[in-house]
Amino acid sequence: MDTVHAPSPRPLSVHAPAAPLSGSVTVPGDKSISHRALMFAALARGETHISGLLEGEDVLRTADAMRALGAVVLRTGPGAWHVTGRGIGQLQEPADVLDMGNSGTAARLLSGILASHGIFSVMTGDASLRGRPMKRVTDPLAATGAAFLSRAGGRLPLAIRGVADPAPLSYRLPVASAQVKSAVLLAGLNAVGTTRVEEPVATRDHTENMLRHFGAHVTVEPLGAGGRTITLAGRPDLVARDVVVPGDPSSAAFVLVAALLVPGSAVTVRGVGLNPLRTGLFTTLREMGADLRLSNERIEGGEPVGDLTAIAGPLHGVDVPADRAPSMIDEYPVLAVAAAHATGPSRFRGLEELRVKESDRLSATVALLERNGVAVQVVGDDMIVTGTGGAIPGGGVVETRMDHRLAMSATVLGLVASAPVDVDDTAFIDTSFPGFIDLMNGIGAGLAP
Repeated sequence: MDTVHAPSPRPLSVHAPAAPLSGSVTVPGDKSISHRALMFAALARGETHISGLLEGEDVLRTADAMRALGAVVLRTGPGAWHVTGRGIGQLQEPADVLDMGNSGTAARLLSGILASHGIFSVMTGDASLRGRPMKRVTDPLAATGAAFLSRAGGRLPLAIRGVADPAPLSYRLPVASAQVKSAVLLAGLNAVGTTRVEEPVATRDHTENMLRHFGAHVTVEPLGAGGRTITLAGRPDLVARDVVVPGDPSSAAFVLVAALLVPGSAVTVRGVGLNPLRTGLFTTLREMGADLRLSNERIEGGEPVGDLTAIAGPLHGVDVPADRAPSMIDEYPVLAVAAAHATGPSRFRGLEELRVKESDRLSATVALLERNGVAVQVVGDDMIVTGTGGAIPGGGVVETRMDHRLAMSATVLGLVASAPVDVDDTAFIDTSFPGFIDLMNGIGAGLAP
């Protein structure tokens, strides 16, 4: 497999638009569901048709990896993919290194699959991914009998010697993480017996939903104080099932927040995934006074979907509890922009997970705000943003640190700042939201390099 090289930097200077934002749009397919659709289809018997797949770089890395492991993965049209699976335990040893690009989700979930097959594999990624910790995944997975060899701190490149008859795992997550939970459950697919995961706070449950969709037996029981116990019966007969991927709520967040902040704006995002474990941002925005309207609710592919309309208006500060963090962990940077524009202070609690994203998103978000004249501080794992009441000074240069969500958040901030905001690199936006700048221009953002 060819090595994925970092794209050439694409700087952007963002100015406030001359008129309100308006229009009705769709955003790319949900990234979390897209990764899982490709992986589960490769593990299932038969032919799976996927529609609405996110065709960003992260997901394309997963498609390449499943091809390298022996599945037939074909693109048949925009967002339309066809996968002929190998069946559980039947993946082949890859002939070359698996390059996961910028995708921590793909690398961590795939670790569970690779650990539970009797093959040798090596994963690497771009500079950002090679700096991200993997030990919180490899430590529990080692109990299957798999062996891992990595750089210091469990960082990529990562060599995995999997086992054909893995031991089932029983693991309690020390910190809520859908990626770690999913890696353990994926390892349990090829284990004889029951795999059990306890999570202290409920995290996004796309893995559980899709496992059931493909025929696995998964049970979920409450575990005090908002936690859950998930059990999976090993070696299920996964059978191909078509998958419809809803619009990614994490991508919709940038469009909706921009519409809430640019005066006079009204924008609808159609077909957004509304899984209750992914909608913490929408709950929080409404608590801040946002006019966010839901219509056309429906179920597609086992996931709730609807249309969201954001209408600009004043926002006020809010105190967000730590137990909401798993349902909006990727949205905190753009939420911080909303808080900077609001009146009064906002406190976001329990953000330790942000330190191990594509960048240290907590420190990067602080830098994004500080460089543009917004008062912000970190107290322990909490972030406190002092709102400007709409008077964000701007004028700063934002270092995105190869992080797509930082780049998009900086773009939204630039649309409502008094002085232009310079974003050092928007190239990595393509990992999750290809066409972001064109879409924003289509609703009136007026973005130009």
